[in-house]
Amino acid sequence: MTERETTRLVAWSYELRQVHTRLRHALDLVRSAVADGTSGEAATRDLLLYCHGFCAALDGHHRGEDDTLFPAIEAAHPELAPVLRRLRQDHSMIAHLLGGLQAAIDRSAPVAELDRHLEGVAAIMESHFRYEERQLLQVLETLSLDASPDEVLGPL
Repeated sequence: MTERETTRLVAWSYELRQVHTRLRHALDLVRSAVADGTSGEAATRDLLLYCHGFCAALDGHHRGEDDTLFPAIEAAHPELAPVLRRLRQDHSMIAHLLGGLQAAIDRSAPVAELDRHLEGVAAIMESHFRYEERQLLQVLETLSLDASPDEVLGPL
């Protein structure tokens, strides 16, 4: 294996950690927008923008994993099928929570309700990221995958 190939393989674990860091930051921006609690049309537009960006980024990340990364991992490491199944279940749960958040924003829910939705998303997302990193980072260091980071981990 050439040095370039080794560097690219190890980079998948790095890429995953970086995407998780960016998603955490995006969630912090949404939470800050909610915490500001200012009312009015401009504040609502800002919140919609932050939420839409965060929700789209997280959804894109999970679709990339489900469609590209997880099948590649399962092909190389069939023993990880139960781990990947749990991660896919987490993706489904997070999508449901994001739908609830979006619905609350669409109906201009009070700040306290929006904050509860964000707390739920944050808790599940953080638990999911930590579990995923514990289970997959080592595997990602040796995974051979011919795809772009955007395709595998979402457009972040």
